[in-house]
Amino acid sequence: MAAPNLIGITTAVGRTNADWCTTSLTTILENILASGTAIRINSLFVTNVDLNNANINLEFYRNAIGFFIIKNSLVPSGTSSVLMGKDTGIYLEEGDSLRISASVANALQYVISYEIIS
Repeated sequence: MAAPNLIGITTAVGRTNADWCTTSLTTILENILASGTAIRINSLFVTNVDLNNANINLEFYRNAIGFFIIKNSLVPSGTSSVLMGKDTGIYLEEGDSLRISASVANALQYVISYEIIS
């Protein structure tokens, strides 16, 4: 698993993705094997647009093992939560991914901002 030296990076491309959270753990961001890059997650927001409360799970996935960052955290109806921010961002090395799930279908939306570094 190689990762670029962050002192000598040549490119850092900013990206943002948004989608609905499903009720099964779903990959929302992946750094594929042999990409030659690292991915820095800058922020991850989740918003409950439903009339019901819902719980959120966030998992860091490496070597076929999931490590929960957030487990069954309540997102009340009509509210937003910052799951990752400037002080809590992480890096995805080659082969790593980030997965998310909700306890209620069609209740939670996410927005993730990240940089692909090489």
